[in-house]
Amino acid sequence: MAREGSGGLLPEGESLRRALRWLDERAREEPKLDRAGAIGEAARRFDLTPLDEEFLIRSWKTPGGAGG
Repeated sequence: MAREGSGGLLPEGESLRRALRWLDERAREEPKLDRAGAIGEAARRFDLTPLDEEFLIRSWKTPGGAGG
């Protein structure tokens, strides 16, 4: 199933992939990044589902987690 994103319809999971790329870039640019705040911003920016946001909280919030 596809969802609408900022560029039109996106394949399932593409918003989460874009959010992860954006978060990783932010973390590289700002090593002391408030990861919890960045996840909230990514959820709004990329229109993530609550499940996507929960995944990021569990796997990316701590440095060294998946993708971070």
